[in-house]
Amino acid sequence: MKGAQIALGRIGEREAAALMVDGRLEDLFVAGDQPAPGTIYRAIARRPMKGQGGIFCDTPDGPVYLRQIKGVAPGDALMVQVTGHAEPGKAVPVTTKLLFKSRYAIVTPDAPGLNVSRQIRDEEMRDALLEIAHEVMEGDAGLILRSSCAGADPEAIAEDIRAMQDVAAKVAGDRGTGAEILLEGDSPEMRAWREWVMPADVVEGPDAFEITGAADALEALASPIAALKGAGSMAVEETRALVAVDVNTGGDTSPAAGLKATIAALRDLPRQLRIRGLGGVIVIDPAPFPKKERRQVESVLRAALKSDSVETTFVGWTPMGNIELQRKRDRVALSEVME
Repeated sequence: MKGAQIALGRIGEREAAALMVDGRLEDLFVAGDQPAPGTIYRAIARRPMKGQGGIFCDTPDGPVYLRQIKGVAPGDALMVQVTGHAEPGKAVPVTTKLLFKSRYAIVTPDAPGLNVSRQIRDEEMRDALLEIAHEVMEGDAGLILRSSCAGADPEAIAEDIRAMQDVAAKVAGDRGTGAEILLEGDSPEMRAWREWVMPADVVEGPDAFEITGAADALEALASPIAALKGAGSMAVEETRALVAVDVNTGGDTSPAAGLKATIAALRDLPRQLRIRGLGGVIVIDPAPFPKKERRQVESVLRAALKSDSVETTFVGWTPMGNIELQRKRDRVALSEVME
């Protein structure tokens, strides 16, 4: 089907949201067993971890791990926010730098200043958005207006800012002392509303995934093999230490087969990682191509990562000619859900 569809349903017993574009699965959010990213706690600090530069804190959902410990003493009550999903066998990562993120606005209590996404380049639009921000924002908190503000209704943007300010003020006004959940992280449905801002048909209900084709797309993800344009393919396989991506040329024996397959794989890689819910260390074994083409390959990769919604860092090339990435774990691994 042409166009975008958002399916709001379930995978097994878990709430889930899928974004289908022209019949292809582009993104997926699934409820996990861990606290959702964005959850805010009043946590109680334990003893610092010697040699690790961090500290464990107690919350109603179990221990969390905080890296920034300057000025923190055991027993202190801290406001912390979940930043992502934990690696297997590790505690949930948190930060004391709180963000209140919605469809159009991000309120940053610890980072003053009014800012507009750099993806909005039109100067008149930027000025208009900053005018809205100046009219609505109160107090010393900072504000980032997201790229989704481009072309959005000014009143909707203003209302979004007000709503996030109210939530931030409510959390900041907390005066409790024990471990407590102060703000729940977004559900898959709320996260879909926040992140998928393009015009789309929304399909809800127990058959939503079947109606939109998302169920078939998920079934295909049971295999690590993803077909590429042309004859090539890539295998995306999760291990305990890293995610391995192996690019193959398939039946293409032309001189440029390796370069073509590698470029096709890198262009599709962010989507494959999103819909499989994979993050952490990513190691890519590209198909063979001349070393002189590395600059072109790196340019393709950087462009693909720039348009991706998940923070990913290009670490570099290994001595063996592999590509190494570091990707934020911001969602549930599909392998955990489909077990």
